[in-house]
Amino acid sequence: MTMQEKIARYKADFDLFSTADEKIEYVIDLGKHQPPLKTGEKNSESFIQGCSSNAWLVAECDHSKIHFRGEGESMMAKGMMTILLDIFNDRTPEEILSFDPLELQNMGITELLSPVRQKGLEAFLNTIYGHAKAHKTASAKEPKK
Repeated sequence: MTMQEKIARYKADFDLFSTADEKIEYVIDLGKHQPPLKTGEKNSESFIQGCSSNAWLVAECDHSKIHFRGEGESMMAKGMMTILLDIFNDRTPEEILSFDPLELQNMGITELLSPVRQKGLEAFLNTIYGHAKAHKTASAKEPKK
């Protein structure tokens, strides 16, 4: 499923709810199923600077794709992390770097976030894009077989 298809699926889910509170409850419910990071993975390297609550993101490169795992401390951060990881996980750097964050607005999630949480979303996206750029640069330096 493409990133745009996942966003369309979440938009359809959000459209089922009539109030912002119901949508927020849906996000929180999604976060209840987020697996925790392994012992030692929550560290200064994986810490996302700028989130309103503590959050960590681990990126592992496997051939041409990046696999992300993460964890948020608050219930809302866990839910947001679950959605965003579902969208960005197992993508190529090119897919990630070509993603327009305005698509998240079309999904209907940014309107649920306070200005502080919107800054946290921006910090998460900057971290994702940073990993994609680093992986793309590292891949370009690898010798061709």
